[in-house]
Amino acid sequence: METRASRKRAAAAVAATTPVQIDTQPLKKQRVVLGELTNLSNLIFPLPANLIPQKQKLQPRKNPGLKKQPITLPLDVKVEKFDDPHGGSECYEPSILNYLREMEMQKKRRPMVDYIEEVQREVTENMRGILVDWLVEVAEEYKLLSESLFLSVSYVDRFLSINPVKKGRLQLLGVTSMLVASKYEEIDPPNVRQFCSITDYTYNKAEVVEMEADILRYLNFEMGNPTAITFLKRFTEIDSKNQKTPNLQIEFLSNYLAELSLMDYECIRFLPSVIAASAIFLARFILSPDDHPWTPSLQEYTGYQAIELKACVLILHDLYLARRCASLRAVRQKYRQHKFKYVANFPSPPEVPKFYFDPVIQLD
Repeated sequence: METRASRKRAAAAVAATTPVQIDTQPLKKQRVVLGELTNLSNLIFPLPANLIPQKQKLQPRKNPGLKKQPITLPLDVKVEKFDDPHGGSECYEPSILNYLREMEMQKKRRPMVDYIEEVQREVTENMRGILVDWLVEVAEEYKLLSESLFLSVSYVDRFLSINPVKKGRLQLLGVTSMLVASKYEEIDPPNVRQFCSITDYTYNKAEVVEMEADILRYLNFEMGNPTAITFLKRFTEIDSKNQKTPNLQIEFLSNYLAELSLMDYECIRFLPSVIAASAIFLARFILSPDDHPWTPSLQEYTGYQAIELKACVLILHDLYLARRCASLRAVRQKYRQHKFKYVANFPSPPEVPKFYFDPVIQLD
């Protein structure tokens, strides 16, 4: 006799052995043109409107007891806004200048002021000047940045402060220093073979690479160093507020004076920031001899009073009038070009009045 349970088991067994019918017909997709791409969501099995999930905007939880309070400062707090000449954050510029000023005074980044007398046996002041004059021509030939030129001269002076160099290898030191500086400053620096070529293959690639290793070891691979051009670019922005003199003339004339300082061995005793400030001072004097060249804003921003710049300004003035290093002509020829507004041809009074070095009165 067949029970209800046995009938259920028999029906289940039959269902298990019966193959499932699967619809093998492929889904028909409608071909669309590019203009109808926005309607692709309705092509296959559109969902009913009530099943389409709705995007919800997240709302911040509000605290009814919290009210916005205006930010107020005590009456005795004065907010000072620092004028940032580079258009960046006004909070950072004083810190950047302080950092650069601290770095330029580090002993490891400064050459000895008397290394030719104390360290060198064959290299003389005149030989150093001729080398720097030639490096200016190399920088012009390869269209290098001013930063590369100033940095390479810094490497030369710092290397000569420790290592005696024979006069036959002085040019090798100069060209290799420019190679290292170019790698640090330039986007597309000249290669070793090009620097060998500029020496008319007086030195081969192996000699340049060996000297490069010596320089890097001496620098302890710390190639960054603030130079006069580093400070000059910041100081000229402050002077751009002067409406009487076109800014480009001030900029090019200041750069010219700073590059003249590279040739003179006496100038290595001045900090780069002093040379930059002195170049601004003298450039303003050359362009407007009847106006006081040092302003309260320049004094405040550079941190130098006019009297602190006097020694450097007078040397730069002698260089400008060719009373010093007259035989070195590369920098002078460079700034007699139209692209530099012929600033090397500008006339200058023979003397800087002494009263221009008196303290600047700070006006309210």
